[in-house]
Amino acid sequence: MTAASAPSVPSEPSSPEGPEVRDIRALLKARRFADAAEKAARLAAAAPGHRDALYLLALAQRQQHGLRDALATLEQLERHHPVFSRLFQERGHCYVALKDAPRAIAAYRRAVELNTTLSATWSMLEGLYRLLGDARNAAFAAAQVATLKALPAPVLTATNLYCDGDLAAAEKMIRAFLVEHGDHIEAMRLLARIGMDLEVYDDAELLLAAVLERAPDYVAARHDYASVLMARHKYREAGAELDRLLAGDPGNRAFRTLRAAATVGVGDHEAALDLYRELLQQAPAEGREAADLHLSAAHALKTLGRQSEAIEEYRAAARARPGFGDAYWSLANLKTYRFTDAELERMRAAESAAGSSVADRSHLFFALGKAAEDRGDYSESWRCYERGNALKRAESRYRPEPVERNTANQQKVCTREFFRERDGCGVASNEPIFIVGLPRSGSTLIEQILASHSQVEGTQELADIPRFVLELQGREPDLENPRYPAILADLPREAFVQFATRYLDDTRVYRTGRPRFIDKMPNNFRHIGLIHLMFPQARLIDARREPMACCFGIYKQLFARGQEFAYSIADIARYYRTYLELMEHWDRVLPGRVLRVHHEDVVDDLEGGVRRILEYCELPFEPACLEFHRTKRSVSTASSEQVRQPVSREGLDQWRHFAPWLAPLREALGDALERYRR
Repeated sequence: MTAASAPSVPSEPSSPEGPEVRDIRALLKARRFADAAEKAARLAAAAPGHRDALYLLALAQRQQHGLRDALATLEQLERHHPVFSRLFQERGHCYVALKDAPRAIAAYRRAVELNTTLSATWSMLEGLYRLLGDARNAAFAAAQVATLKALPAPVLTATNLYCDGDLAAAEKMIRAFLVEHGDHIEAMRLLARIGMDLEVYDDAELLLAAVLERAPDYVAARHDYASVLMARHKYREAGAELDRLLAGDPGNRAFRTLRAAATVGVGDHEAALDLYRELLQQAPAEGREAADLHLSAAHALKTLGRQSEAIEEYRAAARARPGFGDAYWSLANLKTYRFTDAELERMRAAESAAGSSVADRSHLFFALGKAAEDRGDYSESWRCYERGNALKRAESRYRPEPVERNTANQQKVCTREFFRERDGCGVASNEPIFIVGLPRSGSTLIEQILASHSQVEGTQELADIPRFVLELQGREPDLENPRYPAILADLPREAFVQFATRYLDDTRVYRTGRPRFIDKMPNNFRHIGLIHLMFPQARLIDARREPMACCFGIYKQLFARGQEFAYSIADIARYYRTYLELMEHWDRVLPGRVLRVHHEDVVDDLEGGVRRILEYCELPFEPACLEFHRTKRSVSTASSEQVRQPVSREGLDQWRHFAPWLAPLREALGDALERYRR
């Protein structure tokens, strides 16, 4: 094996690029490797983390036999772009030149995991496997080469575009191909994968179901199908698909990892923990896979209330991948953990490291903000929270206008007359208890109080109502003129019965037989009209907190997913105001329908607050509800550790430490500072 064994010139770009990159490619094609390396190094220095500059620099370094330099450059590239398939291909080429077949194979395998259309990589794998006498894997690699040669050129090109991140160009090309050629399994699967990346999950699910109808033994498509079911919170169905995959390939780590996540999704955290620990036993001690598995195991332990074990797993995740921001943020997010000086030093070093990704840096800033707050250094804490939020807001596509348009449309459609005309709609069941409001408003405390009652199941944040809303919005929602909520006026009464029946059937997996259960999905406040039409006898509780405390609590919280409004003071204030506006509307058109629970009132008078909640829910008083912190149950929200302690006033006025920086928030909230008590 020599350096000449690997391709010497990079493949042509699959999407438009700048003139500097085109010049570097031209130099490489002319075999002017030193000039190419110099130009690429300048571009990489001017634009740290520039993907193509680092990739082409590594290639030029390899061609000049600077293999160790090339590998170092690829390490830097991986920190910024960990799923760029061609970096692993290039790493494989370097190891081929170093005559290190095992590492070359590992790198090439990772490349084709990320991009199955890398024909040259499959060819290299075939040669390496034959060299090592591994006839089975050599034949598999050869079959992949043959399959790729048989693919229509537009499908192959579109797949490369997709794998390189150019989704718009890939979608345009593959749609044109399907229009001209009709159903094509690979083209349909690719369009589904593009849909998944664009979060158009309903289309992706339909496409993959159609693929599997035509090719039921297509393993990769079934794995994609399980993934999209996970994204749509259809955890039970995803688990069934993964069980089918595992029956044919029980050792497949990707299938096993996703199966563990599906097990978490249905709330069986003990079983998920066992699966994660089995995977960890066979994983390398260091690296991204080990770090992610330790993190997932830690999350399960945290949810189960086993905090000391969770802390050890979070620390193991940080050891497995130094600078792993999510591991440090997860420790901070326990709310009760205090970082050591040594940990803080490592966090600061990781945040300032040139190779730290945006995701790691944002997690680290939030963790450092919490650490500084705990130590009373509020100026430094604010600086870190501000920088973490800025990073998150910069990568967010959130716009407040669609939310405010929804609020206006709900008021226009859901009038008193509208509900009067639909009196008696839905299913006459009081089983669900809906807790709505904003994040960081005390909703988890109310949930824990109710879940301590012998007749109430705690469940988790259920995505069923938002999923129904997505169905009502249609497959291609028009944000300027949305179908929902106007479509509610066109639905027959039977539709609300069907939604309610589906809801009760789909949520049964989270229940153990208690007659009542909780659905705590805060943003469901936007859909109280739909909920009322589905369940006219269900209980609805609005968890509310003083605006400054609530909004600052949101600002300093890094959410695992969703809540895109949470990373700007202006956006948070606008969201709080539209929340108040819509809740005032529900009070007018459905008077007495929603119980408002102010967090401060529950803290000041726990027994009075508990009795009021139970009376509204038509539940007899039980002393266990006053000792909610003793209840053993899974809690996965940011308040999981706080609700395992007795109620305290400590958190009510924490925002006042940051008052010098919160004048813009106070101004943006305006009269909401008084209205929230109405």
